[in-house]
Amino acid sequence: MKASHTRGGIDARFDHPTLVSQAGLVPAMRLAQDAGLSELADRHVRLGGSIGANAGAKIASIVAGMVCGADSIDDLDVIRHGGLPLLFDGIRAPSTLGSFLRYFGIGHLTQLQHVAHGVLVRLAAQTPLLPGVDQLAFVDMDSKTQQVHSKKQGAAYGHKNLFGLDYQLITLGTPLAAPVILDSRLRGGNAHSARNAASLLRRSLTTARACGATGPILVRMDSAFFNGEVITEVITAGAWFSITARHSGNVTAAIHDIPEPHWQPVTFATPIRDQDTGQLITHAEIAETSLTVLTNITRHPTGPATLRLIVRRVPITTPHTDQQPLFPAYRYHAILTNSPLEKTQAEACHRQRAGSIEHVLGQLATSTLTHFPSHAFIANAAWLILATITHNLLRATGCLATGRFARAHTTTLRRTLITVAAQLTRQARRTTLRLPTHWPHRNAWLLLFDRAHSPPPLQH
Repeated sequence: MKASHTRGGIDARFDHPTLVSQAGLVPAMRLAQDAGLSELADRHVRLGGSIGANAGAKIASIVAGMVCGADSIDDLDVIRHGGLPLLFDGIRAPSTLGSFLRYFGIGHLTQLQHVAHGVLVRLAAQTPLLPGVDQLAFVDMDSKTQQVHSKKQGAAYGHKNLFGLDYQLITLGTPLAAPVILDSRLRGGNAHSARNAASLLRRSLTTARACGATGPILVRMDSAFFNGEVITEVITAGAWFSITARHSGNVTAAIHDIPEPHWQPVTFATPIRDQDTGQLITHAEIAETSLTVLTNITRHPTGPATLRLIVRRVPITTPHTDQQPLFPAYRYHAILTNSPLEKTQAEACHRQRAGSIEHVLGQLATSTLTHFPSHAFIANAAWLILATITHNLLRATGCLATGRFARAHTTTLRRTLITVAAQLTRQARRTTLRLPTHWPHRNAWLLLFDRAHSPPPLQH
């Protein structure tokens, strides 16, 4: 492809008042309105004063900017261009929104979490967001240190020697659905992964039940979250857990005591990547035994527990040589669980965790959480909660477009469904969005638009 004009034969002007570059914001924010985003914000978020007034309009403006891809306060100005003020009422300027975020106190974060939980529950009820959630649900918990390059409140060097802010994240997914975010919490950069994890998990499991997870729930975590308080919360909520086991002395001894005939060969239909070597693995062996853990009463007052220890072992091979090893050597990957699933199914469910919550963390890190925008810690904590609302809204938007968009990366959703140019025309008191011809995702966009603007279901 090459230009069809000469260098001097073309001009450019920013002077059209009815053009918009984010036409997908129309169905997306209609969906947010039906989920009660502004209504819940006005009801729960009470900051007081003129800066904290009209919380619903300000929170909706921030979420709209994030849907368009804003990763800083200045970027929120994207919602004021062209004809967007003709399509939406109550748009606020970035300076107003920045002052609003900095006005938050620690108690207001809980109010904002109530908004996030309410919006997610309504989205799950109004859209096919979580198919099969009543059959089997996966709740994943993890933490991430987001690197920052300037001095911000709470920033410190964490366990990965990164200078930044740490946050916990809990997601809800099913075998058929891409995960949505149940809850989040911003912490200092040097916070331990499991600090206050039990209380966050308790709140998240309550939200998961409200989203329709009435059947079995499997909570998947890495070894950093293995402690008696977290295990107690999972069991109290009537859920199962699956936790990566540390290779401590008792775990290693239990693995070596497994009789050789108990190892069952398995073949992976889709090769998996070894976390230590990076090699693709198609064959492994799986075995099961039991292990009594949490025996230190001082650190774990709830007392010891006997759990299933499921182990996957992979032969250690020497590449680029024909020499046979003198004796077999293996790399072991163990999990502790109380689920009744068969051992190969339990191991497979836990292994899929990396492709679930890790993808969500990656999507946030490349969009709304590319960096934290404020010097104030509480403002950044509020920004994190709003980013989770935006993620869930985009997931619901993709589900209404169906097909591959139901599980697509949020970057793909923005590129194909949100960032679409349109010209506004108005005739007989009816506004029309005139979109580009031959848009490759025309059918999916129109399906999303029609479903978002259909009458909401009757409330009984």
